[in-house]
Amino acid sequence: MSSGYGFRPWALGVRFVLELAALACFGFWAWVTAPAPLRYVAVIAVPVVVAVLWGAFATPDDASRSGKTAIATPGPLRFLLELAVFFGGAAALYAAGAHTSAVLLGAVLVVYHLLSWDRVLWLLRN
Repeated sequence: MSSGYGFRPWALGVRFVLELAALACFGFWAWVTAPAPLRYVAVIAVPVVVAVLWGAFATPDDASRSGKTAIATPGPLRFLLELAVFFGGAAALYAAGAHTSAVLLGAVLVVYHLLSWDRVLWLLRN
């Protein structure tokens, strides 16, 4: 294991919380932007679709996950998907009008990814 934090259990726990936060942000955005009759469907459907796509595409042997995947994805593509989900959640929050919360979440995401540099490099190399 390298000296970075990306694969340590506490960092993976933080990442899991950030994943849940991103999904909640997509749900919040869906609630705010969907027409009234569709809100109840959208608030569930949007995060579920994001979560299914997020879970299906993974890099084989990723120690931060089970190492198994439904759709084997090269590490650089997986990293782009991760950025899209994490920062997409912050963007969705911003688009829903929660500007301060979105900026704070974005800052936390930047710090998390900087601290997890070893996992980022692993993804870029695999």
